[in-house]
Amino acid sequence: MKQRTLGTSGLIVSEIGFGCMGLNFGYAKKLDRPNALAMIRAAFDRGFTLFDTAEVYGPFTNEELVGEALRPVRDQAVIATKFGFRIDPTTGAMGGLDSRPENIKAVAEASLKRLGVDVIDLFYQHRVDPAVPIEDVAGAVRDLISEGKVRHFGLSEPGGETVRKAHAVQPVSALQNEYSLWTRGPESNGILDVCEELGIGFVPYSPLGKGFLTGVMSSSTHLADSDFRKQLPRFTPDAMAKNQALVDLLRAIGDERGATPAQVALAWLLAQRPWIVPIPGTTRVDRLEENLGSANVALSAADLARITAAADAIVIEGERYPPALLAATGR
Repeated sequence: MKQRTLGTSGLIVSEIGFGCMGLNFGYAKKLDRPNALAMIRAAFDRGFTLFDTAEVYGPFTNEELVGEALRPVRDQAVIATKFGFRIDPTTGAMGGLDSRPENIKAVAEASLKRLGVDVIDLFYQHRVDPAVPIEDVAGAVRDLISEGKVRHFGLSEPGGETVRKAHAVQPVSALQNEYSLWTRGPESNGILDVCEELGIGFVPYSPLGKGFLTGVMSSSTHLADSDFRKQLPRFTPDAMAKNQALVDLLRAIGDERGATPAQVALAWLLAQRPWIVPIPGTTRVDRLEENLGSANVALSAADLARITAAADAIVIEGERYPPALLAATGR
């Protein structure tokens, strides 16, 4: 797989990363430990070097999987994890946001232990905590970097002004926001602009629309109560029926290129900027290889203009999150 550098940070990763959350968290289908470990190793064997996890995935167990799977190749992999929530260490119960410096440092120590590593390659604030000045957050991560416990600082779902304030204290290497052909907010809310301005890499999560843009879902798809998509407005049967127009567009382009809808969606993202590194996740090796193949889908300038123009004409039905979760983004 080709590699990309996240902005001007010097952090070099595979041009497509691997989002590990769905291996055992968030979706109805979860892999047992042996199969989850095998999936991570299969991703590495196929050239993926950026692996994204977080303390909240599980909670805690996803980090353990990533650390164990990558231990034999630790020096060849880039591990990203996240802080920013209050989680009961005994029960795993969520207690809201917590980016107090003392909690950031405690989470770093716990994540290092779970991952079984000496240093975290990329440490993201998972969501901006309005109760803690971002300068204090950046300062805490700066301390961890100076102590050799963290290499790079990242933010997930911040607003542009927050990024600038954080970057002034400790350079931000990467932003992780949702971005895909059906979630194009970063194009208009200043996030891509601030990345360009400050030399920050961009790591889109859910680049395949949480599975919808793969073309394997429809209005008749049943989501189990344990699947977090059940609470998302875009995944009601009515919304999926209306949003099918976007999948039809991806399929039409793909048919012309011998590619799947997922491959066209990822190829479109890769073509937007040279410092964009999407992190699709999967529990299946065939889907892993399908995602890998997106890097070989050659989209011309005319193709990109056609896709963008057609997507502009499609009105996406439903917000990407319910109100409470949406309110935690863009701060």
